[in-house]
Amino acid sequence: MGLLEGLSSLGLGNLEKLDIFEKEEKKKIPEKKKEEPKEEVIREADFLFDKSYTCPICETDFKCKTVRAGKARMIGSDPDLRPKYEHVDVLKYDTVICPECGYAALSRYFKFMTRIQAKLIKEGICIHYQGHKYDGDSYTYDEAIERYKLVLANAIVKKAKPSEKAYICLKTAWVLRGQLENLEMDASYVKKKVIYTRQEEEYIRNAYDGFLTARSSEPFPLCGMDEQTVDYLLAALATRFEDVDVAGRLISDILSSKTASSRTKDKARMLKEELDLVIKRKKKEEKEKKEKADQEEE
Repeated sequence: MGLLEGLSSLGLGNLEKLDIFEKEEKKKIPEKKKEEPKEEVIREADFLFDKSYTCPICETDFKCKTVRAGKARMIGSDPDLRPKYEHVDVLKYDTVICPECGYAALSRYFKFMTRIQAKLIKEGICIHYQGHKYDGDSYTYDEAIERYKLVLANAIVKKAKPSEKAYICLKTAWVLRGQLENLEMDASYVKKKVIYTRQEEEYIRNAYDGFLTARSSEPFPLCGMDEQTVDYLLAALATRFEDVDVAGRLISDILSSKTASSRTKDKARMLKEELDLVIKRKKKEEKEKKEKADQEEE
């Protein structure tokens, strides 16, 4: 006898065979789509903050973009000591410019000047300066290079020491190298590469000449660098310009030094290998040139 049998007397005979525990079709629970992890966008601006300065020329208070201490991670360096960092080119942010009067210097030199230098800057820079606003949250390479050029102009006008001017030229060359490394492969790529490469070479050459002068006329440290560091830097630049006598002498001094660090000596040994290749190539070229001259005489 069914559980509902007899309901026909009530006119509900069609319900007599209903299953009391009719199995409902299980509803499929839609699977949650796995969210792909969002790629973290790291911006150069994330490494910066606005540091406060007071201009020693016009006493204007202003702020300038600076890299947060310990924020950027160094990932290596070039043979001429150019430091390279992850996600940010720290070198773009070592200039300080007063937006009111145009006085500009590398951060390590900004506060220091003599009365005579202040007078020279007022007469040579301030009365002509037309303010330029840097409104972005970071500097472009073009802006950074423009700032370095103003720093160099200030250094020349105030008759700065050769080491300071050489250091500015070196850092400008490093920023130009960073710009080269980040060039977009567009229609103007080849033209820009030629221009920036030539500019870097010119700044590096001036840095080399300036440090050679400073080494023989100024006491150490130079721009915060001890004698061994300066000698290594000069050896690297001399090797680049194939000034083999200067490079060989400086490398030899470093390797025989009792005060040079093991790291500096290791870098000097690598530099010596590069210099040996330069010397070998130059000897080959001289030999070929001599042979050609002898053949022409015959």
